[in-house]
Amino acid sequence: MSTLDEEIARQLEASRVNGELSQAPSWGRPLAQPEGWDETPEEFRLPFKVLKDAGVLPAEVEMMRQLQALRSELAALPAESAEARALRQRVSELQQSIALRLERLRASGSL
Repeated sequence: MSTLDEEIARQLEASRVNGELSQAPSWGRPLAQPEGWDETPEEFRLPFKVLKDAGVLPAEVEMMRQLQALRSELAALPAESAEARALRQRVSELQQSIALRLERLRASGSL
């Protein structure tokens, strides 16, 4: 029984021999790296890619998206309305929460 690596190598060789590989649009060129790949610490690249491919976002990213949505909502409101004041409070609390989470990640060496 062959190992997974041996089976992959066998299939790649078969594809090379029959010309399938040379017909690929990226043949002979380096694969494009996803945005942020080089900026991501090496030990986090694979785990982050797995999470991204699975459609799972880190909590901090989701919080930043929420923050952006709140800011957009706030921009559409009259500045002195009670709703705008309440929304500014929510924005402030969310900003603080994000900052604390990021600080904890930095302190633990995870960021």
